[in-house]
Amino acid sequence: PFHLILSLQERQKQHMARGLPKQKPIAGVKQVIVVASGKGGVGKSTTAVNLALGLTANDPSKTVGILDADVYGPSIPKLMSLKGNPELTDNNLMRPLMNFGIPCMSMGFLVEDVAPIVWRGLMVMSAIEKLLRQVDWGLLDYLVIDMPPGTGDVQLSITQNVPIAGAVIVSTPQDIALLDARRGAEMFRKVNVPVLGIVQNMSVFQCPKCNHQTHIFGADGARALADTLGVQVLGDIPLHLSIREMSDRGQPVVVSSPDSPEAEAYRKVATAVVQRLEELSG
Repeated sequence: PFHLILSLQERQKQHMARGLPKQKPIAGVKQVIVVASGKGGVGKSTTAVNLALGLTANDPSKTVGILDADVYGPSIPKLMSLKGNPELTDNNLMRPLMNFGIPCMSMGFLVEDVAPIVWRGLMVMSAIEKLLRQVDWGLLDYLVIDMPPGTGDVQLSITQNVPIAGAVIVSTPQDIALLDARRGAEMFRKVNVPVLGIVQNMSVFQCPKCNHQTHIFGADGARALADTLGVQVLGDIPLHLSIREMSDRGQPVVVSSPDSPEAEAYRKVATAVVQRLEELSG
């Protein structure tokens, strides 16, 4: 039955190609940057938030928004210290909630924050559609989308429905996270989304007492992966207590301690992202 399997794959391919929705830009948004990771717990949302804040810190003339596409585990409300329901405009679009000059939209604003979201795929897809199409962003230079971890329906749906300027992959340096990060990068390649590069998160821990540096998750794993994939490392973010503490308080380090090396690391990532976007559009 080998030829049967092959013809099935062929048919599936044709069906996929036929059924692909036409990409439609999000109204008012110039460029969409997705922040993704192969697995959870690698600091993707924290990276997304500080990247967005880094983009405006580097160039205050730029307007940046954050869309939290993680329907099951929305963390943008906590990280950006926002809660409440969005108001509606006259044409029934949701108004993003604002903090630190960044408009944000998240599933977390639409459901109770402790209620688990127990949904089937179809409901998730319609929620994503709502978050993509029924939000009044005003005019944005960049919309940073915090993707759910992994490479499932939501990721595919977003990449097929919206033109995306580029993807940022977040990984910690250990092998298992890198395996998953690689899957993520390959997915974007398949759907023709340029991978801007990899952020190596939690790369080194510096003891606050003696300043000794320890590579808890191994050293330079993401660098090796970037080489394999032929993409660049956009930056290294240290494993730092202040990043975790400030994130948990809803005070991202880029705004709460702008002079710290951690904030500088995120601003560097933001610079690298803009550089890559310019290379791609040039």
